Amino acid sequence: MKGKYTLPLFLIIQIIALRIIALFPELVERFYSNGWYIFISRTSRIILGKVPFSVGDVIYMILTTLLLYNIWKTKKSWNLNWKEYVLKITSYISVTYLLFHLLWGLNYYRMPLFEKMNISRDYTEKDLHIFTEKLIVKTNHIQFQIEHNKNKKVINPYSQEMIFSKSQDGYNQLAKEYPFFKYEISSKKKSLMSIPLTYMGFAGYLNPFTNEAQVNTKLPMVSFPNVMCHEMAHQIGYASESECNFIGFLAGIKNQDLYIQYSAYLNALRYCMTTIGIKNKALFRVLKKKINRGILENYKENDRFWNQYDTFIDKGFHAIYDQYLKMNQQKDGMESYSKFVNLMVIYYKDKKI
Repeated sequence: MKGKYTLPLFLIIQIIALRIIALFPELVERFYSNGWYIFISRTSRIILGKVPFSVGDVIYMILTTLLLYNIWKTKKSWNLNWKEYVLKITSYISVTYLLFHLLWGLNYYRMPLFEKMNISRDYTEKDLHIFTEKLIVKTNHIQFQIEHNKNKKVINPYSQEMIFSKSQDGYNQLAKEYPFFKYEISSKKKSLMSIPLTYMGFAGYLNPFTNEAQVNTKLPMVSFPNVMCHEMAHQIGYASESECNFIGFLAGIKNQDLYIQYSAYLNALRYCMTTIGIKNKALFRVLKKKINRGILENYKENDRFWNQYDTFIDKGFHAIYDQYLKMNQQKDGMESYSKFVNLMVIYYKDKKI
């Protein structure tokens, strides 16, 4: 009888232990993120990287089917044996929680990228304005380089497989300057659950148990490279969404391919313009007039795509994911995605884009 309480009790111990671990980011950085995680993630990608489909998605689908089957099978006995079922479910959660943190999740507790790259946390509204002006010029330039017409939206001609291959170049270039962003042993997959992901409002995700980078195959192709670079940042051990946005941006713009560069600049410009729009609507209107119409058409294309799947489902999952992020060292929740604007503005304060 006592054995059935062991794993539920262990879950409580894990939660307390994580509160303590969070106080020592330097130790997590040294012994987990640059130690155990390097070994376990490389091993996962060596084993699964060559498999042509998402093993993690298959596992999720099997487990979901088994869960629904067991709920249906035991529904009549829930009222009588609910305590036993609660203990059983808590035991499964305890084991999953342990595996999640051992295989990837402890990266939430590593040193912040601000400290690792010696980047200040604060910027002024003027700093944001100056950076966004530079970003507009650069994005306009690349859009015109590709289409030779500032009014024409960019159409990415590559297959998704080609983008998987081409995305490596940006990380190779980035690692020359920052070795800790080195990406080795590819494991990039098209998600088998792309339709559910779309309705949930997600462009991609990293499977923390298999270390496969999953990308939603339904995405507009102009956005696909940027999402790929973001998920690759998760694979090399960065859990913070803002940091992965920043790392993905750096890997995207350092790529030698113009389409991948454009995808990164397009995403970054949107975040900056959104931030300005919240703070200063008059400035937003002035800056928007400077953006090539072709770029604005790409934004409209992206908006049309997501709007057709905008239901209560994505709002519900975003609310759940918001709480998940807040529980894992990202106090801003879903808003943490946009915090990479801080990193970009300060990083490029004395650098050319």
